[in-house]
Amino acid sequence: MNTQPASRKRKSVSDRHAMTSAEAMIDMHGIVKRFKNAAGEFTVLKGVDLTINRGEFVSIVGKSGSGKSTLLNMITGIDHPTEGRVVIGSTDIYTNVTESQRSKWRGRNLGIVFQFFQLLPMLTLLENVMLPMDYAEMYDFDERPARALEMLKLVGLEAFAHKLPVLVSTGQQQLAAIARALACDPPLLVADEPTGNLDTKSADIIINLFEELARRGKTVVMVTHDPSLTSRTTRNIIIADGELINETVAKTLPWLRHRHMMEFSKLVEERTYQPNITIIPHNEHVEYFFMIRKGEVEVVLQDKKQNETVISRLNPGEFFGEMELLRGGKSIANVRAGSLAPVEVLTIKREDFKRVIDQSPITAEAIGKIVQERIEIHRAADSRKTKRTSKTVKTES
Repeated sequence: MNTQPASRKRKSVSDRHAMTSAEAMIDMHGIVKRFKNAAGEFTVLKGVDLTINRGEFVSIVGKSGSGKSTLLNMITGIDHPTEGRVVIGSTDIYTNVTESQRSKWRGRNLGIVFQFFQLLPMLTLLENVMLPMDYAEMYDFDERPARALEMLKLVGLEAFAHKLPVLVSTGQQQLAAIARALACDPPLLVADEPTGNLDTKSADIIINLFEELARRGKTVVMVTHDPSLTSRTTRNIIIADGELINETVAKTLPWLRHRHMMEFSKLVEERTYQPNITIIPHNEHVEYFFMIRKGEVEVVLQDKKQNETVISRLNPGEFFGEMELLRGGKSIANVRAGSLAPVEVLTIKREDFKRVIDQSPITAEAIGKIVQERIEIHRAADSRKTKRTSKTVKTES
């Protein structure tokens, strides 16, 4: 059987999502940002490529100083990239665009939610929500109060419309800020630590609202330090030292430290296998650790008569090949691409995998538990196959 992949290529640090321009809300190419100060020049963003689809709810995480805020400023048009191109909803927001034009574009196409709300204290909640409509010159003057009240109703604050911000809770202030961000019906909502100053209950209300907005077709991009929130988003983008960690690496090996994730991101090689093609033949040495980016992989046992039993199916974000790399020896099963579609995997060479795992005891322990579970599944399946074979022999005799 042919075991060679249909194609093979080195991956960049970020995991690009193939999509048409009509599907992409945010499309960033080669974004570099350098700053100069008395100490000299330093680079905050180092060639970032990022595509975010319409209707996605995406979290951006990273340690302090990793480049999160700078990346967000590139998306919102608040700052200029030193190099690269930023396209938001099919509009290139930096090339041949004046500051005035970009400001007008931002008012009509982008909603921004800040950590500290930024509500004007002398205006009621209703008046705060009306402000963006005034600045962007959207909706007739007489329509704006009704529109603002509609947005407050969306976030559950219609009863507080005529109260000043100081007279409502911090959670309600953030909800009012979200209503204000939605006032001009922007397709993109960007939130910078929106739950950072809220209690757990208020934070949950905010995230529920973001999920609902994404279901309605809005694109929501949220910067957060809270790892508990990233499980609620459709994608989790990690930035470290101005570069994006490969999303498949981060999803597959969440126990790794960011520096190890980044190391793997720079070493991975992508391979594509056509349906039913063998990836790891039974009883052969394994030289790579495999992470599934797209498609399905089948783990198959065969008896002496070549009868097959699929003992497990692995999906994106799962891995294989670890058992042989960590324990040595040859593969104990046949691993192949699923029958319905090609499989895209990222691979790490044996020596690179073992070196990094040896530096991460938590990851080694987590993978070790998965290895043990898989061995037990294999033994159970092998035992059932042996019993069936034995019964067949007795019947024939």
